[in-house]
Amino acid sequence: MSAAWKVMGVCNATPDSFSDGGLLPTAEAAIAHSLELVEQGAAIIDVGGESTRPGAEPVDHAEELRRVIPVIEGIAAAAPQVQISIDTMKLGVAQAALEAGASYINDVSAFTREPQMAQLVAEAGCDCCLMHMLGSPQTMQDDPQYDDVVAEVCEFLSERAELALAAGIKRERIAVDPGIGFGKTLEHNLELLAGLEAVAGLGYRVVIGLSRKRFLGELTGAERPDQRVAATVAANVLAFERGASVFRVHDVRATVDGLKLASATLARDGR
Repeated sequence: MSAAWKVMGVCNATPDSFSDGGLLPTAEAAIAHSLELVEQGAAIIDVGGESTRPGAEPVDHAEELRRVIPVIEGIAAAAPQVQISIDTMKLGVAQAALEAGASYINDVSAFTREPQMAQLVAEAGCDCCLMHMLGSPQTMQDDPQYDDVVAEVCEFLSERAELALAAGIKRERIAVDPGIGFGKTLEHNLELLAGLEAVAGLGYRVVIGLSRKRFLGELTGAERPDQRVAATVAANVLAFERGASVFRVHDVRATVDGLKLASATLARDGR
């Protein structure tokens, strides 16, 4: 396991995200929030303009652009040292985001929604994250079923990464995300977290996004997302120990502190 890790701070420029929807109603508020996350230790800011929570309704192209482009431009101008990620499944939004200052495309559909996304990433020479999701945000939690969730997620991610390589994307630019909470039950999420070494064994950087998610509340009894910070940090430390290296979170400072401790401790035995 590599000791190198990065925290990706979440900036949801949306009215309906599960944890912080509507809390950043203007571009100015979203930019200010992002800069706070950078101060807390975020190396990447992931900007999203379309919620992918269970049951979320799609957002049209123009509205998604309206939400994210001013935010990306503002972050890029104020904090040129931070990497900006665009969380989108739309080719046109990704292209505009790259032009505005982003250099990372986080596609929760793993290029299945718009296959041309792979060519865009290859031509831009930017980073990308390919995530596993069962179905769509509208249907993914209806009744998710797997015979072996770890094996099936690994198979999907391996296939999508191979297609990305074939499109000309360099291996070091590709990250994979098992999609905790995206078409998974509590048991599926726990199996993926316990079996994350298999995902890391695919040979790509592993992004983990479990911040404040419902399954943590199911385990701890924390009904509100903002009450799940401690469980988020604990789960991310476990994920780090099993090979994850990029941690997408709402609570950056707490996660950075937890990972610093985990990294220093594991380094004692050469891990």
